[in-house]
Parts: sequence; structure tokens; C-alpha cells
Amino acid sequence: MTFEHVRWDEIWRETGNTLHMLGLSLVFTIVIGLILGIILFLTGRGQLLSQPIVYTVLSIIVNIFRSVPFIILMITIMPFTKWLTGTSIGVEGSIPPLVVAAAPFFARLVETSLREVDRGVIEAAQAMGASSWDIVRKVLIPEARTGLIAAVTITAVTLVSFTAMSGVIGGGGLGDLALRYGYQRFQTDVMLVTVVLLVVLVQVLQSIGDVLVRKFSRK
Repeated sequence: MTFEHVRWDEIWRETGNTLHMLGLSLVFTIVIGLILGIILFLTGRGQLLSQPIVYTVLSIIVNIFRSVPFIILMITIMPFTKWLTGTSIGVEGSIPPLVVAAAPFFARLVETSLREVDRGVIEAAQAMGASSWDIVRKVLIPEARTGLIAAVTITAVTLVSFTAMSGVIGGGGLGDLALRYGYQRFQTDVMLVTVVLLVVLVQVLQSIGDVLVRKFSRK
């Protein structure tokens, strides 16, 4: 294969766009998903702020967004995306649907990580008079740290695949290149390069996550 159709300047530009989408969407996803996950945990039955009705309603909302395929979700929330960012295409237009799709997913991972924290540690903090906020900040998050790092890693890898799919709506990035050149114009060399770069990106993210999990597991 000669890679005659590959324009490396465009490849690197779209790689930058993919990293841009991934970085911004991951930050927003972590912030929103962490808050949602903590609320889900705290309002669950038998937890610190047990509110079964709040938990049920929030859980249903999270499940709805998790169950909608990403491509359908992107198209469905286009009016919201355009209202929020002024456009429904390009890098800016891709970030809202990426966050809307990934935040509920991350929230469930956060809830699961927090549920794995030893109940005795929480009860000991309560016995010492710690407030709910102090327990979250000084007990739950530190104790669930390795699980949360693993959750961020899984979410980041998932977002890479979502950024590739955003090419369907002209979202830019490597997925857009693969669609426009690799699929629509049958330029297999372009498709191969974009796939390899996406695989490398996933491997790098997973490796970083694994290193961090091992590092903090020892502490």
C-alpha cells in the first residue's frame, strides 16, 4: 500500500481535533458524572441521604440516556447543541452530545465504585461527627480512588469511539476523515491510517490508566 491518498497535514490536524474533543468532553463528563454518581450513591436505599424517590427518578433519567445509541442521541439533541454552542457540527457541535452520552455512563461507574467502599469506614466517620460532605470528600472519594481512576480510563476509551462516530454529523476529527475519505471515497489507505491512530490513542489512554491504578493501589 502506497498511502497515496493520505494527506498527512490533514491527518495531524484532525488528530488534534480528536484530542480537543476528547479532552474537553472528558473534563465535562468527569465533573457532571462525578456529581451525578455521588448523588446516586448518597440517595440510595440505606445510604447517608437516603431518598428513594430522588434515587429512582435520577436512576431512570441516567438509564434513559445510557440506553440511547450515540448516533441517535447526537441527532436528537441537535437543537439543544445548536442553542448551546451556536452550531451542531464541527468540534464545538460534537462536545455536548459526547458529554450527554458519557456523563450518565460515568455516573454509574462512580456509583459502583463508591458502593465498594467499606461500610465500616463510613460508619466510623459518622461516629466521629463528620458531615455528609466531609464523608464524601475525605472518606468516600479517597477510599474509592483506584476505582474512580479505572472509571475515568474506561470512560475516556469510550469517548474515543464516540468521537469517531461524531464524524457522521460532520463532527471533525479522525472519524470524519474515515467517513469522508475511507468510506465514501473508498480510500482504504486513509481508513487504515485513521484506524491505527485511534487504536494507538486507546492503547495510550488504557496504559496511563493502568499505571495510575497500580500506583494508587499501593498506597
